[in-house]
Amino acid sequence: MDYTGKTVIVTGSARGLGKAIAEKFAELGANVIINGTSETVLITEKEFLDKGYKVKAFIGDISLPENAQMIVKTAVETFGTVDVLVNNAGIVRDKLLMKMGIEDWDDVLNINLKSVFLCTKEVIRLMMKKRQGRIINISSIIGVMGNAGQANYAASKAGIIGFTKSTAKELGSRGITCNAVAPGFIESDMSQQLPDDIKENYIANVPLRRAGTPSEVAGVVCFLASEDAEYITGQVIHVDGGLVM
Repeated sequence: MDYTGKTVIVTGSARGLGKAIAEKFAELGANVIINGTSETVLITEKEFLDKGYKVKAFIGDISLPENAQMIVKTAVETFGTVDVLVNNAGIVRDKLLMKMGIEDWDDVLNINLKSVFLCTKEVIRLMMKKRQGRIINISSIIGVMGNAGQANYAASKAGIIGFTKSTAKELGSRGITCNAVAPGFIESDMSQQLPDDIKENYIANVPLRRAGTPSEVAGVVCFLASEDAEYITGQVIHVDGGLVM
């Protein structure tokens, strides 16, 4: 896979899975727009620039329409166009439903799902003109199987799957593919915060008996954005070690 000359936007890419996805594209020669809501993303930008990658940071909450517009505008002004959009930005506000506040619900749905709608709507204007583009949305196995204490997160990730299938049908005739990746238990800052007994229980239910790595998810994302995947659209690819079958 060679992405030289291609421009990729990866939302929520200051750290963790998003950073791994952005770095994989950069390693393959892409121009990459990385995004975060704080100046942490500038640290990632410097790290990438020091490695010789072509990268530009955008600070902003992309669940706000003006920021969704600006991240695409930044990509165009910096690199000329957008070829790939990876909607990765996401948060958790885990609580049992009885204790879940309205803000807990709204924050998760806005960041995890509304941002996907806003960024996709903005970027397809460019892609439709070129009659070519790749959109990869990061869902989760929680959006497929649900999980106690994560009603808001599960709803947002299930919503991404429905959104992906609908946009795939709308945009396919314009040469734009839309797919989702549903990671399972992946080594990350979020997973490190879980109690050991919960992590052990997750892994015990994974046929491969281990957590996945961010680089393994990044590899699938890069494949879906490649020419080899141009006849794949509307699909949900599970990267979960066989947890959901």
